[in-house]
Amino acid sequence: MEENRTKEFEDTFHKDLASYLEAHDLIDKHFPEAPDIEALWATIGESYLPDALREWNHYPTVALGWMMYIGMAIAYYWDEDWERYSHVPDLYKMMILNTDFDHLDDYIRQQVLHLTPEQGEKLQQTVGECAARTYNTISHLHVEPGTPDAFRVFIAALHEMYLMGAAMELKSLGYHMEKC
Repeated sequence: MEENRTKEFEDTFHKDLASYLEAHDLIDKHFPEAPDIEALWATIGESYLPDALREWNHYPTVALGWMMYIGMAIAYYWDEDWERYSHVPDLYKMMILNTDFDHLDDYIRQQVLHLTPEQGEKLQQTVGECAARTYNTISHLHVEPGTPDAFRVFIAALHEMYLMGAAMELKSLGYHMEKC
């Protein structure tokens, strides 16, 4: 039952974000299947959760958006040298050791993805829009704060932001997903 509720929440976020990102040609219509990237979600999500919860009340779009950047970084690592990065026990902790939470976005844009300032600005706007859309969706779900459903909503939102970030980066790296 609880797993079904979480899946329902994930589907809600997925539909909205995929529609937005597809319309801007940032992901393919056929969503990528990336089991290596998905397999890291539990470790990354668990490691990220205390930081996200700490930021949620004052900076909810940061708590959501940074997870999208993390998904992009993981996809980049997957493409760059998965043999090396797959052996790192917690890639989120590896990244946060190189910066602090407040500057994680800058670190990923500049040091991981190696974006130009113009590319970084454009990505920042996209991530900000996705985070704002997700926060708006959360607000309209009318889930009572502090309840098990509120926690499920938060986890579902973070998971979808992670997956969307990975999908965006995979597409930017030249991977195009098509149905066989």
